[in-house]
Amino acid sequence: MSELRKDPVTGRWVIISVERGKRPTDFVSPSSQRKKGGFCPFCPGNEYTTPPEILAFRPPDTKPNSPGWGLRVMPNKFPALQVHGDLNKMGEGVFDMMNGIGAHEVIVETPEHFQSLSTMPLKAVEDVLWAYYFRLSDLKGDERFKYVMIFKNEGEVAGASLEHTHSQLIALPIIPRLVKEEIDASRRYYEFKERCIFCDLINQELEDGRRVIYQNGGYVALAPFASRLPFETWIFPKAHEPHFYPPEEDFSGLADILQKVLRQMDRILDIPPYNFVIHTSILHDEINEYYHWHLELIPKLTKIAGFEWGSGFYINPTPPEEAARFMREAKI
Repeated sequence: MSELRKDPVTGRWVIISVERGKRPTDFVSPSSQRKKGGFCPFCPGNEYTTPPEILAFRPPDTKPNSPGWGLRVMPNKFPALQVHGDLNKMGEGVFDMMNGIGAHEVIVETPEHFQSLSTMPLKAVEDVLWAYYFRLSDLKGDERFKYVMIFKNEGEVAGASLEHTHSQLIALPIIPRLVKEEIDASRRYYEFKERCIFCDLINQELEDGRRVIYQNGGYVALAPFASRLPFETWIFPKAHEPHFYPPEEDFSGLADILQKVLRQMDRILDIPPYNFVIHTSILHDEINEYYHWHLELIPKLTKIAGFEWGSGFYINPTPPEEAARFMREAKI
């Protein structure tokens, strides 16, 4: 029989549809395997086609905006928000508005067009995480911004307009509704129990074991109890860490678990398109006892249709316990 499951943090309900149960081989989705040919503005030698770099990891004998880099960060050429200007909040009757002020940046993770986070050297994955941290740390100095969303769209189906692997960040003058709901729920739990709900969840899942996908010394990857979509995976630091940062100046453990999970997905789901997003504390409130940063990763295997849009329910045809087992058994 199908089950209705409630997310313990947000209170969101999902339907785990056992009758529609699907194994990894039952999903048919366009692979994000990179194709050959075509001009790519992110490849070395084409730096002149992008805005000037904000940050780059490159040898000291190379010039900015030239080949030789290992990672580049630049403003998005077609930004959702503009970094210059004032917010100018205003109202018109019941309607509220402000200028579209923010920052929109692209992190080109490797100069190699056919590489990805699952195939590049582990040190290069660490570099990507450091780039996220450096840019987040820099942007929080702008008092106009309240939140920085770091996300990745891998593959055309997942929303990537260019196939050269990259991720993005958008600094916002408001706190996104979904983030606010999660933070508010975490705060209420802490006020009631004086414990972090995510720490409690992690400890319970580690003891149970059925939804644990992979763990190392500092991090754990879980299939959430109320997974919205097949093979949804959340990565948490085991210790209480309210905001995204490198514990002991080290991202090696996070790079390891992120790459491991992506390789597991590539193995059993045939290199699926995916999205991931980092949920971290709001700017200027990064040190707290109630919130716990995490990375949410979802391969694009199913489509959102009328019932989901109309009800807010997700129907997941793969129980998270089964998804976690398939992932654990993946040979990589």
